Amino acid sequence: MTQHSLRILLAASEAVPFAKTGGLADVAGALPLELSRLGHDVRLVIPRYRALVRPGQEFQEWVRLTVPTPAGKVETAVGRRPLPSAHGHRDQPSAFRPELFAIRHDPFFNRSGLYQEKGKDYSDNLERFGFFSRAVLELLLAFVQHEGWTPDVLHVHDWQTALCPVYLRTLYAARAELATVGTLFTIHNMGFQGLFPRVDYPKTGLGPEWYTPKYLEFHGQMNLMKGGLVFADYLSTVSPTYAREIQTPEFGFGLEGVAKERADRLVGIVNGIDTESWNPATDAYLPHRYTEEDLTGKRGDKIELQREVNLPVREVPLLVVISRLTLQKGLDLIAETLPELIARDVQVLILGTGEPSFEARFRALQARFPDKVAVRLGFDEQLAHRIQAGGDMLLMPSRYEPCGLSQLYSLRYGTVPIVRRTGGLADTVVPYSQQAVREGRATGFLFVEATPQALLTTVLQALRVFADRSEWERIMRAGMRTDVSWSRSARAYVDAYRNVVKVRRATREATG
Repeated sequence: MTQHSLRILLAASEAVPFAKTGGLADVAGALPLELSRLGHDVRLVIPRYRALVRPGQEFQEWVRLTVPTPAGKVETAVGRRPLPSAHGHRDQPSAFRPELFAIRHDPFFNRSGLYQEKGKDYSDNLERFGFFSRAVLELLLAFVQHEGWTPDVLHVHDWQTALCPVYLRTLYAARAELATVGTLFTIHNMGFQGLFPRVDYPKTGLGPEWYTPKYLEFHGQMNLMKGGLVFADYLSTVSPTYAREIQTPEFGFGLEGVAKERADRLVGIVNGIDTESWNPATDAYLPHRYTEEDLTGKRGDKIELQREVNLPVREVPLLVVISRLTLQKGLDLIAETLPELIARDVQVLILGTGEPSFEARFRALQARFPDKVAVRLGFDEQLAHRIQAGGDMLLMPSRYEPCGLSQLYSLRYGTVPIVRRTGGLADTVVPYSQQAVREGRATGFLFVEATPQALLTTVLQALRVFADRSEWERIMRAGMRTDVSWSRSARAYVDAYRNVVKVRRATREATG
């Protein structure tokens, strides 16, 4: 097909800078801006959460929709406004400026949390996101009727919007004005699938013919992610390695068979980061700024960081961790390895929050070795920037990591990542070898087995290399040269969208 501009509607349950719990929000907030810069006509729709009601960020009501539900028809308001850039001032050279649409239904979305409160999921999440998905389809019809705007692609994300492609091909299958709309379903984490009891299936409004093992049934439960995997025209996930991993029992969480069945329509695209916010040359959170050409400021940032977290100012390797303190992130491997590392001349700084057992364990190590271990529980965005700038090595031994962001930030800041070879970590960190260093390709250190010994062996290798400042700086600079921008990712998504359009066209031709 010709390389014309595309019309794209992204539907997501969260997006920066409005509402965020994880990496999904970063994608939904950043991708429309980058697609717009590439010349595509992009719109984003999310629920109107309480967090969206802010002074100076008002929505103009655009249309009122009548959304059919199993309990009856519900009228809802849709607001619209331009989608702001991350800083509110970046140029939009594209002919199209992305717009944000927010679907309002206060009984569902005017709450303090997005999906849960106090660690407990909302009991009506199926109704909430089933309603949102139906509202997205009604919004599509409103675009066509009021503005003659029909998207080439409806791009939906994770279980919260997985019913959109299901509804499009079932309840809305007879709507000829939507027949050309192709769907891309992106899996951000296969571990969260939107599982609900079988007894709740009627709340979807779908007929019983769709509750079968071929479609939404999953071991006696209803699985919304499975619906997205089965009904979408095309699938993506957030790294090429993770796209392969979800086709295996270890990472597929019971859906590996479905993913494997659709492997010919599955692509992995690594997330990007905001390279304006995360830029050591301009970062306002840093006491000293630096570039790939002049790393002097990074040494100053390390000294200031040591002072900030009450570690002695010494020229020893500073190993940093910025993570949720959970088993999935491999924090047990770090906890098991730390005593051996502390016996050497290193310092360790941990920023994060998570499972109480890990928090207590790291606090105890800090109390025992205050000159070598610093722990900051909770999350502090500004401190995270300073840690990325002041650290020498980032430890990220995740058991699984669909994409990962911390290693992308660390590459940008010349903090050499030490990661497990899984998911996006395998795709974004080029492993150390002397030849790779000579060729200017090595950006970090990788290990395979999720064991303390494998992590320790790799850290010790990194410490040996660190002793050769010239070789170490070549690794740092190779990381800082790596393209971790959203521009790269957006171009890959455009390729995926064009495949969606081809698949939709072929499907329509095959079915007459």
